[in-house]
Amino acid sequence: MAKLATLRGLIQELRYAVPNATLKDNLAFQYIMKQYRKYNTTDQQLCKAQEEMNYIANTYLCYLRSSRLSQEIHDEFHGKGERTVQETAQMVGFKLPHDPK
Repeated sequence: MAKLATLRGLIQELRYAVPNATLKDNLAFQYIMKQYRKYNTTDQQLCKAQEEMNYIANTYLCYLRSSRLSQEIHDEFHGKGERTVQETAQMVGFKLPHDPK
């Protein structure tokens, strides 16, 4: 079951990486599916290569997620010039006191 969750996670990250293209034409998707089919074994079999491939798949999934999240953080907090005090406060989760009129 964990192997299927890893495969779904990989497919989801590929969709994030290439949002407007179909995955069936994607070479990375084709390679991942070929490797999953190649190392497909039943739960009763002990296969060192299959366990190694599961480790590699989890590592690659971690890399793809971390890369995407790192880019999102960079895009959000990268300097866009001077910001107002209000924008800066909102960015870190604070609210400015209201001016009484």
